This record gives sequence, structure tokens and C-alpha cells, in this order.
Amino acid sequence: MPRSDSSDRSSRSDTATPEPSRGGARLVRVPDDRDGQRLDNFLSGQLKGVPKSLIYKIVRSGQVRVNGGRAKAERKLAGGDEVRIPPVRVAEPGQATTPAKGLLEAMEASIVFEDARLLAISKPSGIASHGGSGISHGAIETLRALRPGQSLELVHRLDRDTSGLLVVAKKRSALTELQALMREDASVRGRGIHKRYLTLLVGRMPDGVMSVDAPLHVGLRQGGERHVQVNPQGKPSLSHFSVIERRGGQSYCEVRIETGRTHQIRVHAQHIGHPVAGDPKYGDEAANRRLREQAGLKRMFLHASTLEFSLDDGRTPYLLNAPLPPELAAVLDRLG
Repeated sequence: MPRSDSSDRSSRSDTATPEPSRGGARLVRVPDDRDGQRLDNFLSGQLKGVPKSLIYKIVRSGQVRVNGGRAKAERKLAGGDEVRIPPVRVAEPGQATTPAKGLLEAMEASIVFEDARLLAISKPSGIASHGGSGISHGAIETLRALRPGQSLELVHRLDRDTSGLLVVAKKRSALTELQALMREDASVRGRGIHKRYLTLLVGRMPDGVMSVDAPLHVGLRQGGERHVQVNPQGKPSLSHFSVIERRGGQSYCEVRIETGRTHQIRVHAQHIGHPVAGDPKYGDEAANRRLREQAGLKRMFLHASTLEFSLDDGRTPYLLNAPLPPELAAVLDRLG
């Protein structure tokens, strides 16, 4: 099992060779070690300090071209591809682009594991995984501000209101292998990543393990807000809920998920009639108000507690843990 080693500072920053182009845009040849990287993530590395929302906007508008053609943000690049990047105004030094001191301190304190290629934090609730949609600094931007000399890339994401384990790759090789594990590619068949969450569900769940096998479809509401529903046309989604104990008529549970769909646990919990306590989108409004008044629950009770996986073709196992945050432990205590 790997040991934490916070002394590694050797990872290099993203680099690519720019070539001049007409109209203020530039052509950047994708380095071989970026083969397979998503276009939006590649652009984030090239356009330091530019919000993700603006990156998506210039991609959607067709200003970004790959090998001369329009491309979507999720396109996987190949080594040697030529990416046209339009001129984008980046804030000048001295402008307010640095995360607030309190956020920097909170992110430094949230680190629960680090070695030469990975860094894991226990992300606080209320902090987005990345900036965009009016958010200047998410977890990854704040970590990059803390570690300006390192190349840091998000391996996965957590909902803004969900706390818990968020893994960041410090080396490209680790990012590539972990993303293959997330996708369960043929090259890593039989391994995958085991994810466990802790949650408080409204009402009394039955004993034993309740498996929810219900496809999920992501739709957009007016204003662009994502809303997920159980729908036969959706993607296969599988969650396993098991009761740890009952407190104050509610069910404190561990959830193991075999797929990683948007809002999966929250929608599956709603689907079985036991929504996540404190969930403002899919929860029970009356129950949320009651739990806030009686137990002081001021956030969604959902925490990513454990990640288990292996790197180096299965030779190096990792078991990462993030303890339940104090504010959620206090809610359990008040419920008796």
C-alpha cells in the first residue's frame, strides 16, 4: 500500500509548442504524452486562469478547431493533433485571480493522501470540483494555486454539495490509467474502482442490502440546470444501499456504486422513496426542514468515504479514506 509523500514537487507543468497563426489565434500541436486527453482539459492547461465556462463557450462557438474542423469539448485528442486556440483575455498579474486565503487554507487542510503521482482531498461541501458557471475557483483551481509548479488534473468529480474523496493526478500516466479504470475499459477489465459513500436517508430503510438497478437520463431544465430522472432510455446505473444504523427514524447507510452517473445516489434514493437527507434538488422538503430544526442539518448528508483501486496493471493497490465531516457526525449525535 503506498505511503503518503508530500515532499514530491517534481511533476512538470503542462507544456506544448505553440505555433503562430493568423488573426491572433495560435496553433498548438498536441504532445504525445497528452494522447487521449479531452479537449476541454487540454484547453484548461493551455489557457491558465480562464474559467471553464468560457472554455466551453469558445468550443461551442466553433472558435476552437482540431485539425481544421469543429470539435466538441469531450473529444479525445491524439498526439500530433493541431488545435487552433483563439485569443482569450487572461487576467493580468495583480488582478483578483488568486483564491481567497480561507479557501487556500481549507484546501491545504483537506489533503488526506499524497504520493509522487496522486493527491487526494476530502472536499468540503459547498466547494465545486472545478470553476465555471459563475464560480471562479473550485477545488482544482485552488490546488493549482497552492502548487503552482505542478501539473494537477482532476481524475473525477463530485457534486458541489457532496463532501469527500476527490482524487487529483500529478502525473499523466496515473491520470490515463485511473480514467481507464473509471470507464472500465477492456484494458483494465476486472479491476475498476470501488466507491463507497456514507449517507442519511429519510425514513426507515429495510434491513440487508437493497440494490437499485435503474437507468438514469440527464435532462436540462429551463436555464440550463441539469435534472436527472429514472428513464428506460437512460444509461444503466447500479447502486447498493445497506443500513449501518437507524437514528431518529432515519437510516444511516453505506452506498456502494458500480456506475458513476450524474446524481446517481441522489436519484436512486429518491426512486426507492428514501431521499438523501438535506438534498435540495431531489429530497423531501418537509423532512429537510424538520431535520434542520431538530438536528441542525444544514447541508446534504452525502459523503464520499472510500475509494479502492490499483495502478501499475494491478500491482500497486490504493485504499483511500475520508472520515465523516464533524458537522455530519454532529447531526447523527443529535438524532440519538
